[in-house]
Amino acid sequence: MLDTLRSLIGDHVNFVFVGEAGSGKSEVAINFAKWLVELGDRPVHFFDMDMTKPLFRSRDVKAQMEEMGIDFHYEKQFMDAPTVVGGVSRMLKDPDSYVVMDVGGDYIGARSVGGYAPKLNTDQTIVYYVLNAYRPWSNDIDHIDETLGKILGVSHIELGKLHMVNNPNNGLTTTEKEFVEGNRKMAEMVTPYIGVDFSCVREDLYEKVKGQSESPVFPIRLYLTYPWLQAELELGNGQPVPGRG
Repeated sequence: MLDTLRSLIGDHVNFVFVGEAGSGKSEVAINFAKWLVELGDRPVHFFDMDMTKPLFRSRDVKAQMEEMGIDFHYEKQFMDAPTVVGGVSRMLKDPDSYVVMDVGGDYIGARSVGGYAPKLNTDQTIVYYVLNAYRPWSNDIDHIDETLGKILGVSHIELGKLHMVNNPNNGLTTTEKEFVEGNRKMAEMVTPYIGVDFSCVREDLYEKVKGQSESPVFPIRLYLTYPWLQAELELGNGQPVPGRG
């Protein structure tokens, strides 16, 4: 998998994750940062840019990410006042480090990176748009185009920087069939226009589905979930324990 990742990223060192709220982009961004650490050729800096909601933000697993070897950056919020994370501009200019930016909350959250557009619209950066066929604003090409247009408009990110990531899931109970169907649907919708760099699937389903996709499939561990649901997932070897929840 790491060889595939290295081939996909090439010489790029900055990676920005955007998408519809609920697409799973924070989970994908966290796992992506972990994979970069595993490449072992550069330090990895992770910026939590989510200023739009209090639930399921990457900062909630800051300690775990630091244990993985990731340098984690975020700014505490006062009530619901938006705050700007420090150090972004400096790290985006550092060719000897990887930078992963988790930009939360569709086009509303994407405003947080608008000021960095000159540094993002360079040959060092890939912007990943995370798609989930089971979310309401990603279930047809018109909705995808509308949301994507708003995100690019407020972030000032150039269309040429954009790459697609497919993350078809219905949460902790996603089945093999749901992944395959969601993956097929999304590939049919977007491949004629831009293509999909890779798809993501919950790690316990990986061996079952890795050969059922035209794009590379990467296994992701779920970090951002309610503790009691995560316990069920682990006890049930990837599926919630029958009779609970």
